Amino acid sequence: MRIPTARILAPTLLALLTAACATRQAPPSATVSVPAVRETAAVDSLRDAADDPAIWRDARRPERSLIVATDKQDGLYVYGLDGKIRGFLRAGRVNNVDLRGDVVINGAPSVLVAASDRTERTDGKIALFALNTETAALTALGRFPAQVTEAYGFCLYRRAADRALFAFVVGKDGTISQLSIDVAGPTPKVAVVRQMKLATQSEGCVADDRTGQLYVAEEDVGLWRFSAAPDGGDGREAFFKVDGQRLVADAEGLAILPRGRDGGYLVASSQGDSAYAVWNLRDGAYRGRFRIVASGGVDGTSDTDGIEIAAGDFGPDFPGGLMVAQDGDNSPQAQNFKLLSWRAVEKALDLR
Repeated sequence: MRIPTARILAPTLLALLTAACATRQAPPSATVSVPAVRETAAVDSLRDAADDPAIWRDARRPERSLIVATDKQDGLYVYGLDGKIRGFLRAGRVNNVDLRGDVVINGAPSVLVAASDRTERTDGKIALFALNTETAALTALGRFPAQVTEAYGFCLYRRAADRALFAFVVGKDGTISQLSIDVAGPTPKVAVVRQMKLATQSEGCVADDRTGQLYVAEEDVGLWRFSAAPDGGDGREAFFKVDGQRLVADAEGLAILPRGRDGGYLVASSQGDSAYAVWNLRDGAYRGRFRIVASGGVDGTSDTDGIEIAAGDFGPDFPGGLMVAQDGDNSPQAQNFKLLSWRAVEKALDLR
């Protein structure tokens, strides 16, 4: 979310980020263009409303995959890959959303959807839902305290060793709460197990289930990498700073496209110039940047908040993976989300 008032960074923090990230920065490259393939129906709420998407992939019938996305003024939409609304649940002011499939909910395998809930601005929570993938219906499972003042960013993490499930809630003030989640029984069990703190406003986050690493975007500062382990403490590594060239404030949504055991790409929304920056996950090398442009009657994106990427086959239009990005200006309609082929991104940036 764009904040009009500039914030001044402490010199020591700037020095830390500059030193830590210097070895990862390549010379700025041209920003390439990737066409939008499709768009979702607009959300009902006006002004700043659509925010963050999550993707559920149907491995047996990829064309029946679903997108869950937030209208942060009113609730959660469920879209098909054709962009049409499959379902909607009035769920309050849910800001960021994530999901995991094959989760046991009350004794049965299901898809867990979870979101940051800032309905009560001074008492941030997480909201849990079960997604029926046949009917696209969401069922609320409850709201649980997150020990942050105003819940903004959100992402889930499933530990590889034992498949234990955790959530990260990023407060507007930079507080990060990690919560354990157990929905196997009749009543969900959710508890805060760890807290960290960034200095200024933060939002976007994504966890890598394979490597146990958490990435968080501090909007005017840069990207940080933490351990995702509940006993990981407050230590963090500066991954990439907002430099006004590759990553332009605000640094917003984050997403991971996994490859193999620890490879793939981290993508960040460079909201200040309506672009997206890409890094190798394995070594942190900067790989380039792109914009989503109009194509075939679908407009491009601007001022993007949330993004999501999923690997695998999603049908003939998205054979090598699917990326979904919020569009901050979908005039003359309300905001919505754009769909594009990850294979097109790979080709444009020569990532293969």
